[in-house]
Amino acid sequence: MRAILATIFLTLIHFCVGANLTPNLVTNGGFESGLNGWRPFWSRQAGAGSVALDRQTVHSGAASARLDHRGAEDWSLEPDLRVPVQAGDLYELAAWIKLQGAGSITLCVSTWDAPGKNVSWSYGDRSLETSSNWTYLATRLVIPPGVTHLQPRLIGHGPATIWIDDCSLVSKPGLSQLRREDMPPRLALTNAMLQVEVQTADATLSVRDRRTGRQWTQKPLQTEIVVTGAQASENQIKLDLIHIPSGLNLTATLQLDPNRPEFTLKVSADGELPAPLRFPHPFTSEPGDRLVVPMNEGISYSVEDKSIEPFRLVAYGGHGICMAFWGVTDDRQGQGHSVIIETPDDAAIRMQRVNDRLVIAPEWDSQKGRFGYARQLRYVFFDRGGHVAIAKRYREHARQIGLLKTLADKRRENPDVDLLVGAVNVWNWDRDAVGLVREMQAAGIGRILWSRGGSPDVLRALNEMKVLTSRYDIYQDTMDPANFPQLNGTHGDWTTAAWPNDIIIRAKGDWLRGWGVKGKQGEWFYCGVLCDRRAPDYARQRIPAELATHPYRCRFIDTTTAAPWNECYHTNHPMTRTESREWKMKLLDCVSREMKLVTGCETGHDAAVPFLHYFEGMLSLGPYRVPDSGRDLQRIWTEVPERVAKFQLGQTYRLPLWELVYHDCVIAQWYWGDYNNKLPSLWDKRDLFNLLYGTPPMFMFNRQLWQTQKDRFVQSYRNTAPYARATGYAEMTDHRILTPDRNVQQTVFANGVTITVNFGETPYRLPSGDLLKPLGFQVVGMPGF
Repeated sequence: MRAILATIFLTLIHFCVGANLTPNLVTNGGFESGLNGWRPFWSRQAGAGSVALDRQTVHSGAASARLDHRGAEDWSLEPDLRVPVQAGDLYELAAWIKLQGAGSITLCVSTWDAPGKNVSWSYGDRSLETSSNWTYLATRLVIPPGVTHLQPRLIGHGPATIWIDDCSLVSKPGLSQLRREDMPPRLALTNAMLQVEVQTADATLSVRDRRTGRQWTQKPLQTEIVVTGAQASENQIKLDLIHIPSGLNLTATLQLDPNRPEFTLKVSADGELPAPLRFPHPFTSEPGDRLVVPMNEGISYSVEDKSIEPFRLVAYGGHGICMAFWGVTDDRQGQGHSVIIETPDDAAIRMQRVNDRLVIAPEWDSQKGRFGYARQLRYVFFDRGGHVAIAKRYREHARQIGLLKTLADKRRENPDVDLLVGAVNVWNWDRDAVGLVREMQAAGIGRILWSRGGSPDVLRALNEMKVLTSRYDIYQDTMDPANFPQLNGTHGDWTTAAWPNDIIIRAKGDWLRGWGVKGKQGEWFYCGVLCDRRAPDYARQRIPAELATHPYRCRFIDTTTAAPWNECYHTNHPMTRTESREWKMKLLDCVSREMKLVTGCETGHDAAVPFLHYFEGMLSLGPYRVPDSGRDLQRIWTEVPERVAKFQLGQTYRLPLWELVYHDCVIAQWYWGDYNNKLPSLWDKRDLFNLLYGTPPMFMFNRQLWQTQKDRFVQSYRNTAPYARATGYAEMTDHRILTPDRNVQQTVFANGVTITVNFGETPYRLPSGDLLKPLGFQVVGMPGF
């Protein structure tokens, strides 16, 4: 019956649209009367954009609006329309869009309460990027409680030329007919630890932890989900749902574990998914809570921190969350919960504010435009342990799904792995590599990962000196060779032979843009992106031939785990994101297992843990690096950007989540544009993070800098590398925050090593009576000491 009612309802909606039975509330939505009925164009950067009529490029009628925006920030265009609404009303907002350039456009409404206060600036948002043809952009939205007016909006970000035509806002039939009159208001499940309830009015969950008494309650960010049916059985609740923006029928199944404080929530559907599905809803937070986010190494945010801007992080790439979970914990007793994304290949998280406090909610991206496979989350509740308990539960999950492969296991397969443990990663482009390394070792820097590469003779000499010899490589960037005459130079590792047949094609038929380089006249030329399905073949062509003459022991593969899993629509090598991940891992397995090389990759993602030995960039929180860190590598910053000091080197925010899960599996390093000596005034502090986390440092320098700063480099090495060596094969078992200001922190490793550091400006008295000076440290339990 539910499916029949839903079909009738959606058919009614489409009939009303097709028959024009519902009036368009946007007057002059097709711009046939010029710009009458539209408010002046607004751009955050004054003078960065304009709107004018265009009578040449139209979707229908005689005119469209052409919007030219040259700025890097946001803009908006609105009809002069404020619509009175009531909670539960349904509207459809639509427009035909054509877009050129790097910017984006979003169709949405702003919502307002009775006193005239803004509730949301972008409710019901639907976005579009790069569409050379006219594209129908539409969204349906249900008016949430507390909203009395809406304002249609077109907003965007970045430089672009956009044509807009046939804008419409129409009222749709109500939703009350879909809900069964006999549906219970709530359904509940209980075990010894949890009581879980589902509210059928809005599909929200409430969970009471029976061990602590804390109540966790969800709140919808948008009214996009309507419950049309609900039933409960032993340890299970099943919901029938409709996703209003897409009209998709969903089934949600909640399964309570009878013996653990955990439950899973699985969402299934069959049909098109034109925009991310935002379900389930977020749990609200309380004062004193902190969000726990595995962004690169790890970070936490006080939910009351007003300085944090909302953001979205994908679960399918290193510049998102690098492990598939998030959590909430309090600062008092370590109570909280985590959410493990058991199907992360097309998932993301979004951090927003509810009740003026930060929360996190999941989002499900489409699989090639459709809902695809069932999506599943696991909710885990903790009565103690805080972020450490959250990380350790995820480590258990990683072991169960086959991601936990230790460095000790990898060393048995390749003894050269031992050269990596406790080695400083050195990037240097001077000619006399052997002479420089000899000086470094004579000064006390004994264990070195030499990343710059070299000639066969140089490599043989360095190998004799027990240096781990490596070089940069990449299987992503493919430049059109027709552009070569206009470039200042070409990269030897571009997979030029892949152009144009082996690059990724996007859904609309254009090729995916990758790394950009400036041409001789200052214009930009962009590489295509090699399809991951093709990458292993190019590696097999390149690497064995080079190893025949160049005795490398290691190789760094750029971008593979930093770039997101991509979809490809090329008919000869189509690919879902899941297949993209699988082929990326086959590339890394090719390099590490087939070629028998110690292997590193950029930034990092735990999908690659079984195949890799180190990540360059895992320690460096992506959003908080110095500006242009990926291009301006060798610049030494004498002035510290505020965001870098606050977040990148901020003990108030950072957490060693990666180390708590994978310290004994993969070595985490700084990014090559964010190394230990990058910001001299923060060098001591950066060394302390390496020490605390049991990770080695990274240096980038020329000979002149080495000669003038030799003692400082040696100090950095001595304060970090021996302890990274001592703990390199050991699990990090605990991370303790010893002071309320989070300035004094301690880590514990499975082999008995305990490291305590003081990031603060005042001494700290240890329980032993020893005084830990500012920027000081103590290490106990070192093997052989």
